[in-house]
Amino acid sequence: MNVDGQPMRPIWLDADGTTIKVIDQRRLPHSLEILSISTVDQVVDAIREMVVRGAPLIGATGAYGVLVALLNSRNDADFLDMCRRVKDARPTAVNLAWAVERTVAVVMRGAARADRVALARQEATAIAEEEADRCRRIGEHGAALVENLSQAKGGRTVHILTHCNAGWLACVEWGTATAPIYVAHEKGVDLHVWVDETRPLNQGARLTAWELGKAGIRHTVIADNAGGHLMQHGLVDMVIVGTDRTTCTGDVANKIGTYLKALAARDNGVPFYVALPSSTFDWQLRDGIAQIPIEDRSADEVRYVQGLTPHGVGQVLVPPEASPAANPAFDVTPARLVTGFITERGVCAANEAAILALFPEKKQESSVA
Repeated sequence: MNVDGQPMRPIWLDADGTTIKVIDQRRLPHSLEILSISTVDQVVDAIREMVVRGAPLIGATGAYGVLVALLNSRNDADFLDMCRRVKDARPTAVNLAWAVERTVAVVMRGAARADRVALARQEATAIAEEEADRCRRIGEHGAALVENLSQAKGGRTVHILTHCNAGWLACVEWGTATAPIYVAHEKGVDLHVWVDETRPLNQGARLTAWELGKAGIRHTVIADNAGGHLMQHGLVDMVIVGTDRTTCTGDVANKIGTYLKALAARDNGVPFYVALPSSTFDWQLRDGIAQIPIEDRSADEVRYVQGLTPHGVGQVLVPPEASPAANPAFDVTPARLVTGFITERGVCAANEAAILALFPEKKQESSVA
């Protein structure tokens, strides 16, 4: 996507073919900084500390991490142990394990070290390009839904609410939840986006708002708890969110607070869509609430708020210093609350039969779950 007229992605391989370059998303929106990653420790830290975040981008980072592991390893056992560390960096997003395992399998087909390095580069790049293409197609299918709403409203503004950041910063290109917004905007649809701040790390207020602003799309940042009120007063036409892992039966794990938006949408008759590439389905899981691992992150992410101060970007303590805090990073929205999935192959209902109708090659995989 373009940032101030310059094409940019959140991750790319440097010209030297050995160093990963990433946007440090912890510093946005007040500072655009690029980090160089050349060790496995740096890959793991980038994923854990949310330098990179979002399921598709975490997957691409994991794939490039396999290349880094190969370049830094002494033997096969060392290489595989490094890859395991990368795969285990964060538990909820299924794309990470999927991308690491896929890249490792390809690498191990090579005999000579030089061949393996070439295979790792090719596979990691292929995964990143595939995710970008999937998101582009998600945008095309989702934009049709936005256009239909626009026509039903006689061309009046379509108001879309989204949660967290499921934009190109999270997905290599286009995004998932934002892809339909970008495509519809390019087609001239009159739209406006309600941007949930998304506590505790404010990925909506910091990242989605930054993205939409750079794209020239009208948006308004709101407190997380304002969404239900807006829906009650007819100010939201549809909700589109992303997901970090979705079961083959349609249960959706996404950033904490998504479940509450789904409940509010159901109560007010607002369509609630989840946009995702096929790489984010976990074909082995059937019960999202019971089976999807939910990451518990540092309590300090709740206790402190980051922002721009007169002295630069800094953190401020909000609650009493002695007060404890809890920080589950995700929640699970049951399939019954989801209007539909927007995928690279089209839109489908949130149930196993409809999902597998779009992805029939996964039937055997899901049947053994």
